[in-house]
Amino acid sequence: MTLPQIARQLDLEALNPRVGLDPEREVGQAHASDLLSDVLANAPAGGLLLTIQVHMNVIAVSLHAGLSAVIFTSGLSPEEAVREKATAEGLPLFATRESTFEVAGKLYALGLRGRHE
Repeated sequence: MTLPQIARQLDLEALNPRVGLDPEREVGQAHASDLLSDVLANAPAGGLLLTIQVHMNVIAVSLHAGLSAVIFTSGLSPEEAVREKATAEGLPLFATRESTFEVAGKLYALGLRGRHE
């Protein structure tokens, strides 16, 4: 699925809509973690990150890991400075009120998988 399709299917709130979403780029994997060392070690390049961490380090780690976007779950959202940094780096950010567990299940049902599948 593409990132715009995923955002629509999950009714995600775009936190930095100035970052363009490539309608042709496929996203087939995701990783759910709040431990950034785990993200660095295990998140699939080109995948999505699901997290409740909302600080600046999430942006740095996501960029280093080559992720396509970050979805902040459980109604959490980063401060404006974090959003601005992600926008400057071209990293799409989304938010949802649903839990990480619920979002992961929906992504799995849409065909996304983890790194090791």
